[in-house]
Amino acid sequence: MIDRRTFLKSSAAAAIGLPAIVPQTVFGANAPSNRIQLAGIGLGGQGCNNIRNFLPHTDCRVVALCDVDAGHLEQARVMVRDHYHSEDLKTCRDFREIIARSDIDAVCICPPDHWHGLISIAAAKAGKDIYCEKPLTNTIAEAIAVRDTVQRYGRVFQTGSHERSRAMARYACELVRNGRIGRLRKMIVNLPTTEPHHLAILNDLGEYVSTEPPGELDWNFWQGPTPYKPYHPKRCHFYWRFIMDYGGGEMTDRGAHVIDLGQLGNNTDDTVPVEYEAYGELPDSNMYNTYFNFRFECTYANGVKMIGTHDEPRGIKFVGDDGWVFIHIHGGNLEASDPRLLNETIMPGEIHLGRTPSHHRNFLDCVKSRAQTMAPVHVGCHTAIICHLLNISMRFGGARFHWDPKTETITDHPMAAKYLTTPMRAPWHL
Repeated sequence: MIDRRTFLKSSAAAAIGLPAIVPQTVFGANAPSNRIQLAGIGLGGQGCNNIRNFLPHTDCRVVALCDVDAGHLEQARVMVRDHYHSEDLKTCRDFREIIARSDIDAVCICPPDHWHGLISIAAAKAGKDIYCEKPLTNTIAEAIAVRDTVQRYGRVFQTGSHERSRAMARYACELVRNGRIGRLRKMIVNLPTTEPHHLAILNDLGEYVSTEPPGELDWNFWQGPTPYKPYHPKRCHFYWRFIMDYGGGEMTDRGAHVIDLGQLGNNTDDTVPVEYEAYGELPDSNMYNTYFNFRFECTYANGVKMIGTHDEPRGIKFVGDDGWVFIHIHGGNLEASDPRLLNETIMPGEIHLGRTPSHHRNFLDCVKSRAQTMAPVHVGCHTAIICHLLNISMRFGGARFHWDPKTETITDHPMAAKYLTTPMRAPWHL
């Protein structure tokens, strides 16, 4: 008799045009005594960092790596080989080879944002558990599709919003949710865009001459479902995040971290604000088209406002009737209107948000227990929706519109609603 996991893997492989593979052994990663077989897909800076964070855990083994850039792939291969002192590691350039493998229990997905949705959906259908870097996806339609697919197939999912696993950030959210600052009125999100790479984009006036992609990079596959563009190194690694086809700029980069903590502190992980208005500045660039120097305001159904600025320092301030608490991004250091607030004890019977040694450890624990992670798929979906709705408002110069969380649509701005999704280049599709 074929079990459910084997059926899901075989069906998913067929759906993406790969041969079905029947596992040689019965899958047992759900049992705590079994070692989780993990594969990494997308091995640039953050992708390698995620794999590095999985390596020390003895109940997990990195068994496969995938990247369309042979240089990235080799760098990660050497890192894993040197850690295990073993050459027993498979590498490939096409993520569908990973998806089709029946011996892989979980995947760490970390290519550019425009690939997150398609790979996550394929992995979920193949019965694999998923750690996917934030933002969850590069469009709202993809985020909803990922959430619905992961839930339908019963997979464990961790969005890479690792700030959510910091003990001090969780403590600050406990202070807010247990009324230590009185009734929460507003959350002030600081998203400065003053780092050297931001300034390089803002000051970019280059006339870009296309060149041949390096031999180690499959440029067509890297672009995947996005419109084909000629290769230029400034369109590719790292800087892709400031081109809307591939990413959402600082709003979906660090913005996803900060806004995600607002969701946790406001106890709104299951929903999003219902009203949006956002402004930003575009660089005078021939290539980059994401926004800088943000100003925005969102309103939740519970009346709490999320107000965005480009002020320093990066982080979020929860403001209540009786005081405030501020979480710094990154690092998780806290400030408060009254320093004594940060010595408060969360008592038995109050709201406790739990702790974990690390975001990656939490994922592995939940793969084994089948419990919900610190940043499950619906959390990543809702945070991504907020970030993308703010970017959409900025596209229209500060368009004010309403979002219906039940129908998941913009209700009063038809032009803005068209940006909930983008066409995909054949043969890719949701």
